[in-house]
Amino acid sequence: MSHCANSSAEWAMAEPLPTEDGVKENKLWKGVFAVSGILITLVIYGVLQEKIMRVPYGVNKEYFKYSLFLVFCNRITTSAVSAGSLVASKKALDPVAPVYKYCLVSVTNILTTTCQYEALKYVSFPVQTLAKCAKMIPVMIWGTFIMQKKYKGFDYLVAFLVTLGCSIFILFPAGTDFSPYGKGRENTVWGISLMVGYLGFDGFTSTFQDKLFKGYDMEIHNQIFYTTLCSCVLSLTGLIFQGHLLLAVDFVYRHNDCFLDIVLLSTVATASQFFISYTIRTFGALTFAAIMTTRQLVSIMLSCIWFGHPLSWEQWIGAIIVFGSLYSKTFWKKVSPAPTPPQQTENGSSSPLKGIP
Repeated sequence: MSHCANSSAEWAMAEPLPTEDGVKENKLWKGVFAVSGILITLVIYGVLQEKIMRVPYGVNKEYFKYSLFLVFCNRITTSAVSAGSLVASKKALDPVAPVYKYCLVSVTNILTTTCQYEALKYVSFPVQTLAKCAKMIPVMIWGTFIMQKKYKGFDYLVAFLVTLGCSIFILFPAGTDFSPYGKGRENTVWGISLMVGYLGFDGFTSTFQDKLFKGYDMEIHNQIFYTTLCSCVLSLTGLIFQGHLLLAVDFVYRHNDCFLDIVLLSTVATASQFFISYTIRTFGALTFAAIMTTRQLVSIMLSCIWFGHPLSWEQWIGAIIVFGSLYSKTFWKKVSPAPTPPQQTENGSSSPLKGIP
């Protein structure tokens, strides 16, 4: 018996312990996996989003106009994958919270995404992407009114600088960029109004979701599954009442390249959720925020190159102010550690839906 114990001890001692270099290398590869996953999926998502909504299809140069159909396709894909994850992990498929709470979140989430797609008809993708950086402002406003949260002076300073940078970027266009749905100041005003709607609904969704589901012991995939399932039903109902369902199906039937774009869009939108969850769980919210800021910067640069969006020198200054402020906020939080908050997503919310494009 003692011989067996000695053998076991010798075997345990013979096993190589992980070295510090090995741990660092392992973390490095995890970082490469997370960063490349988020950047690749979300940059492809951004390019496809602009291509579908702003580039004509076929010899007759037809534009795809049915943004609610894109919402439906994205949500049904995410819902199916979430259901598969719950079944594979043998987690409960039953709703944890009352169904109406999932539906309420779905309504604001659909309005958010619809405004995002519709805005691309009237403003360029770089303008839209930079404007998204200002989403911290409505999150702070809704958080103050709904959750009675308090923010530090530095948060308000960053919010002001981001708003200033976005305003400069929007008010001083290069002058040669155009929208396929019209030109002129009225067109830009409508596009900016849709972006304001997007930011307002987006900030409300995260705050409202936190409040509605507070107190429920809920698996993340359970919340995503039921919220996106409700979104599927609501977006399908909207398509039917608008009379756009058959028109959208006919469009993708006649344009196979559009069909492939939508399939790929839904696929990368869903795949990005895995990388977002993995990054937050492995490296935390600050690293995720830095990656998302980099992703927005890469998306803007790629869009300018791919779709030929010119940028004026004022827009460059605006972009530097915005991204400089966001990187400064991330660095400031890193060097000034505070009590660990709940795991957060892009908007500073613990809501899993916030990552869903």
